[in-house]
Amino acid sequence: MPDPDDIEIALSLERFCRYVAWAGGDRQRAVDLYSLSARLSEALYIPVHGLEIALRNRIHMVMSEAEGELWFDTDGLLLAPHQMEQLVTAKADIAEAGKEITAGRLVAALSFSFWTAMFSPAYEPLWRKTLNRIAETEDGKRLARKSFSRPMTQIRLLRNRTAHHEPILHWNLAKHHRNIVQLTGWLSPAVSRWVAMMDRFEAVMSEGYVLAEAESDDAG
Repeated sequence: MPDPDDIEIALSLERFCRYVAWAGGDRQRAVDLYSLSARLSEALYIPVHGLEIALRNRIHMVMSEAEGELWFDTDGLLLAPHQMEQLVTAKADIAEAGKEITAGRLVAALSFSFWTAMFSPAYEPLWRKTLNRIAETEDGKRLARKSFSRPMTQIRLLRNRTAHHEPILHWNLAKHHRNIVQLTGWLSPAVSRWVAMMDRFEAVMSEGYVLAEAESDDAG
């Protein structure tokens, strides 16, 4: 077993002390909790991967049908400042790499926050007109924008926490995993089935853990 002192030095006191608090002062238990957090982050990677790929490709497909393949450049269509900034940066990076700026390369270069911004209230008119075509429920019904925006906000925050190796044990991970699975199924049943073949989240989660405290301010 790794020495808790060595782990604390490697992780920094500020990062490790949270796990020590959750473990009620048991430093070896704190290492176990840190390890579990890392394993759960790893287990969420494929489900989030599937959701992100399905989301951006469905938005691109539907918007291309409505506005053309380079719909990003339609005047007045992108409404969030960070989306415009990302688009400009993506184009510059592609050009600097000596590659042609194509729709496919732009889709791959734009971040998850670009795509989730398409579900903000500002896009309600576009959702009613076009974006509602990106997904449907199992019985074939189209979905309201809020069916995506509410769970997607928390999923994006959770994704960012796992990407930056932040603690996630105090989050309602089972709920977010269910939402990821449901949203992916609405967007692309094929991707949903592919994810299900590799999804280990429930197996890791079933090992269970007990926290000394739970923080509700960012627990989602």
